[in-house]
Amino acid sequence: MAVVPDLREEVDALLLQLFSDLEELEAKRAALNTQVEEGWFSLSKARYAMGAKSVGPLQYASHMEPQVCVSTCEAQDGLQKFWLVKGGTLTPEEVGPQETALRRRKGITSTPEPSTSPAQQDPLNWFGILVPHSLRTAQASFREGLKLAADMANLQTRIDWSQKQLRELQEKLRLQKCGDVQPVTTAAGH
Repeated sequence: MAVVPDLREEVDALLLQLFSDLEELEAKRAALNTQVEEGWFSLSKARYAMGAKSVGPLQYASHMEPQVCVSTCEAQDGLQKFWLVKGGTLTPEEVGPQETALRRRKGITSTPEPSTSPAQQDPLNWFGILVPHSLRTAQASFREGLKLAADMANLQTRIDWSQKQLRELQEKLRLQKCGDVQPVTTAAGH
């Protein structure tokens, strides 16, 4: 049968692609871990340089909008594709209910709401004009980590699809092998 060697070649090609994808996923996981570690280390260096109270939640803007959003769609091959979209704005309904339990303490003057200009949208501006290089490095590390996370999601989707395809091909191959073997019957018909 010519179909069995074709199926075997297809299984082999799919296995090679699967192993390649798994190897790439492992490399991206290691790179993501490195980026996150570097980001947290740079953030701690910035806290040391600026003071522990200068880099923390008290400096966050009262209203925040994401600089990057993850978008997804179904590709032509039926797989989900993930990518980052810069400057996306999500409404509170899309990201969940807003926190209404937060209150301002008495005596704290209200901070002006950030404008929507691109310079004001950069979270580094919340910490002053002259931020240390380590804070910029932390931001860049976390941004690179986001890109890697989207790449990893795409790879994981492709790996899951490949595994499903591999199982289906192996089942077809098994059924063809079983179809080639004639059932053994005894003289009594059992």
